[in-house]
Amino acid sequence: MKYLIVGLGNIGPEYQGTRHNIGFIMLDAFAKASNVFFTEQRYGSVAECRVKNRELVLLKPNTFMNLSGNAVRYYMQKENIPSENILVLVDDLALPFGTLRLRGKGSAGGHNGLKNIQELIGTENYARLRFGIGNEFAKGQQIDFVLSKFTDDEMRLIDERCAVTTEIIKSFCLAGLQLTMTNFNGK
Repeated sequence: MKYLIVGLGNIGPEYQGTRHNIGFIMLDAFAKASNVFFTEQRYGSVAECRVKNRELVLLKPNTFMNLSGNAVRYYMQKENIPSENILVLVDDLALPFGTLRLRGKGSAGGHNGLKNIQELIGTENYARLRFGIGNEFAKGQQIDFVLSKFTDDEMRLIDERCAVTTEIIKSFCLAGLQLTMTNFNGK
């Protein structure tokens, strides 16, 4: 059984370590824990690993965030992965910093990367793991906030939370969505 695990972010050194790139950060932590490395391929950086008898394709799209659907659709088709075996790692302004929330479907919630994925794969029925980045910004400053770098204190918490995201990804592939949501949401 194959799974597509997608970390959303923007490419380029100017975006490294920014709030909007937490999807890349989470996927990099999972790849490191799995002892695999990304290679540049069509539409993104890709790595492959196994979790017991499951094959995982890890994808960091090299399109900008708002065009992530191109990469997701390409690898879904190339690897013959159904939408129920997709997990997208993404930032969320509506959640307090460090909060993790797994959902099996739903709206894009104003996130342009998720909107593009839904448009191009034709469904909102795919799992997404949202990482709360908080919403500590003045009115009209949302773009500056999501493109700002994490503080040193936040980075320390991110390392701890990424260990949890690694366990969530494994559980999603081995135990399924419902049990993983029960075991990890709200904790």
